[in-house]
Amino acid sequence: MISRVRNRGFSMIEVLVTLVLISIGVLGMVAMQAKGITYTQDSVVRNQAALLADELMEILRSDRQTILDVKGVPTSTSDYYKKKGTAFPDAPASCNPLPASAEDRLGCWAAKAAQTLPDAGALLTSDFYVCRTDGSAVCPDKGAAIEIQLAWRVKENECMDANAQAGDDLTICHYHLRAEL
Repeated sequence: MISRVRNRGFSMIEVLVTLVLISIGVLGMVAMQAKGITYTQDSVVRNQAALLADELMEILRSDRQTILDVKGVPTSTSDYYKKKGTAFPDAPASCNPLPASAEDRLGCWAAKAAQTLPDAGALLTSDFYVCRTDGSAVCPDKGAAIEIQLAWRVKENECMDANAQAGDDLTICHYHLRAEL
């Protein structure tokens, strides 16, 4: 006589294991989606910063006689330069069409940057700069290139800045553009 052993509850264990595995998979997908949103937001703001920096560089290129000497090298002083820690000039009443003076143009650009980048208005003085550089240090006031730095604020640890150093404020992201006119 053959006895049959019944495996009661075996199907229930299979169902529970399946539910656990599916739950872990869904949680993983949700985490990936959340990271994807963070990366998308970062790329949108970095793109806006790149467009702003490029716009300022084109403003400088359109006014070569103000920023370049007779040899075609950036002058040591210009109304377009702005050191870190100093304020941008105030924007005139109207920025359309673009004003004639370098100071007014820089003021209009700064106002646009403050409106475009998140919390950039609070960082205009402390973290933005436009200067002459040779690439060796921040604003050495020598060299044939112009360096522009923009900044904006993000949530804690959401700045995807590969150049961040230990001790840096990880809620402030920076974008640098260095180019010759």
